[in-house]
Amino acid sequence: MLNIVLFGPPGAGKGTQSEKLINAYQLVHLSTGDILRGEVAAKTQLGLEAKKLMDQGLLVPDEVVVGMIESKIDSNAGANGFIFDGFPRTTAQADSLDKMLERKGTAISMMLALEVEDSELIKRLLNRGLESGRADDQNESIIAKRINEYNTKTAPLKDYYSRQGKFHSIHGTGTIDDIFSSLSKVITSSVK
Repeated sequence: MLNIVLFGPPGAGKGTQSEKLINAYQLVHLSTGDILRGEVAAKTQLGLEAKKLMDQGLLVPDEVVVGMIESKIDSNAGANGFIFDGFPRTTAQADSLDKMLERKGTAISMMLALEVEDSELIKRLLNRGLESGRADDQNESIIAKRINEYNTKTAPLKDYYSRQGKFHSIHGTGTIDDIFSSLSKVITSSVK
């Protein structure tokens, strides 16, 4: 089973590359935001628990999020693998995810991190803001803050997956196809 954690700062092209990876390797996309919204909408036990917390302005605890991910994995038992988007965000979450996957007889295969210079990210996001009208992509200081928060929060995860020999840095500039080719080469060499 091919289980990929895809990382990258805002504007790195995660969404674009995620779609290409899903299609090329027949992976199931696990976006924690989408899963959370889906569980709440379906009024599952975990969804109701999450909604109660969110209505109080509280963060949904890791064990609830991992439970929702586990439910999605169980409902896609025949999948070739999964692409994890937006999770894990902390080493505690990564450890919880590893333990849950181990119980299922699988593991994270690799963490792929799209690396792009901050100046290029700012340029991309400002352009995206002009095209999409997204307010959070139109203010350079907000963009810089988001990039800094990403860099600060993900550094420990890079170390976590590096210690497991699963961290792979991918140069995230160039054409969409060039970047995808770089991702595919890492996948091919890692799953031999």
